[in-house]
Amino acid sequence: MLSEKGWKFRDGDSFQQIPCGLQGQGGKWGFGVRCARFFTSSDELETSSNLWMQPHSSCSVGIKILSLMAHGFSSEWETPINSQSSGLQILTCADCFHSLFPSQMMKFAWDNYKQYALGKNELRPLTKNGHIGNMFGGLRGATVIDALDTLYIMELEEEFQEAKQWVEKSFDLNVNGEASLFEVNIRYIGGLLATYYLTGEEVFKSKALELGEKLLPAFNTPTGIPRGVINLGSGMSWSWGWASAGSSILAEFGTLHLEFLHLSELSGNPVFAEKVMNIRRVLSRVEKPQGLYPNFLSPVTGSWVQHHVSIGGLGDSFYEYLIKSWLMSDKKDSEAKKMYDDALEAIEKHLVKKSAGGLTYIAEWRGGILDHKMGHLACFSGGMIALGAEHAAEERRQRHMELAAEITSTCHESYTRSDTKLGPEAFRFDAGSEAMATRLSERYYILRPEVVESYMYLWRLTHDPKYRHWGWEVVQALEKHCRVEAGFSGIRDVYTTTPSHDNMQQSFFLAETLKYLYLLFCEDDVLSLEDWVFNTEAHPLPINHTDFKAAAQP
Repeated sequence: MLSEKGWKFRDGDSFQQIPCGLQGQGGKWGFGVRCARFFTSSDELETSSNLWMQPHSSCSVGIKILSLMAHGFSSEWETPINSQSSGLQILTCADCFHSLFPSQMMKFAWDNYKQYALGKNELRPLTKNGHIGNMFGGLRGATVIDALDTLYIMELEEEFQEAKQWVEKSFDLNVNGEASLFEVNIRYIGGLLATYYLTGEEVFKSKALELGEKLLPAFNTPTGIPRGVINLGSGMSWSWGWASAGSSILAEFGTLHLEFLHLSELSGNPVFAEKVMNIRRVLSRVEKPQGLYPNFLSPVTGSWVQHHVSIGGLGDSFYEYLIKSWLMSDKKDSEAKKMYDDALEAIEKHLVKKSAGGLTYIAEWRGGILDHKMGHLACFSGGMIALGAEHAAEERRQRHMELAAEITSTCHESYTRSDTKLGPEAFRFDAGSEAMATRLSERYYILRPEVVESYMYLWRLTHDPKYRHWGWEVVQALEKHCRVEAGFSGIRDVYTTTPSHDNMQQSFFLAETLKYLYLLFCEDDVLSLEDWVFNTEAHPLPINHTDFKAAAQP
């Protein structure tokens, strides 16, 4: 079994008296085993279908590899591991890490939420209590709904059943409060629809349809463009107080299409599809400056209120929903594809820039004046552009894949240049400077997923191993700086190693960040990219409804 390259592992191989201490380049590491039996000379110690072998100072056991799920390798693989008197020396540690770590992190996040905040919208892990907030109009359990499909995909069956039971017995839709139309749609309706398609459980479908009905009054405007805030009890709606001249926000009314088409399909009621198709009609009529879509649109006149364009906050998921609407339609929604292609062409022409240090980024546009800023939210665009490039015409495909890789690399740099190896909320490029500049108010990290989202897409489309290495760096940083006694917490300043946490375990951390890390490291046949369409909050919507459940099984 020992060759010049080191140990060669195959399914079914057995090893006797292997020391448990594994020495890696940076210290001691474990290595991942799926379906392994650990035994002493006479007694079997443990059988596990999903187990991580941790290093120990002094123990000696045998191990039978039933199925070894390693980073980038199939069931028969070689890795440069040499036999040493002190144990096994791993020369390339990253090749041993895989999706088990994100699933363990998910279980830890869920268990603490369940213990300290079940039924509340989010967990405050430092103070060990729940947070309700005023974003969801009195709805509770945002973390439960957001986490449902992630728990299911990761095969955390007991935890999934706990979440399902809460939905069945405790999820009350008879509330009377001010809710964000956008947030209720992506977290609650998106989460319920995703889980319905994964499981076929009627409770998720019925709750999604009932909640969808409560959002319809927001569309009662002169143009049919919905306002951003709705009272889920009375149906009254209005625009955000901070939105210029009572405008609606591009990313909010542009991030309804995927879910609302499914609500019509499942209910047989065309009204949901009609509402979002009308949004398309309004956007097709309005003149677009330089081909760009500004972020603020009047729901009364159907005209732009400000010429501020951003691929990050206020704009981001509108573009994502265009390419994914086309994919979800089995590539028949040609209007969505043309809108996406035209928008990306304008973005390339007017917003894509390169810093003095050679980093490609997407600037913001304010009435023709560029703001050389890129937010963490905009870092999803590397994955989006790569996904679109996969289906682009030949003359565009290579250029867009290169652009996607360059943007993702820039976002990676925002992580690797910080002391914590986690990225700030935003970063800037000053004229003539090779460095990224970050304002003090933009240095926080709240467990956001957009960077690892792009890693996941780029890995699955290119199989370039660097994206997995970068993802593992994020896992390590989250464990070191965000994991606390009772969950995961954000960081106030990524440029200091002094512990300084924001007291919140965001629901999207379970819904997206950990899910993307899992999909980045799991075996390719667990979930095919072609079988999934993700919205901005990472909830899957099927291209093929009939085959979807089977495709999601490991």
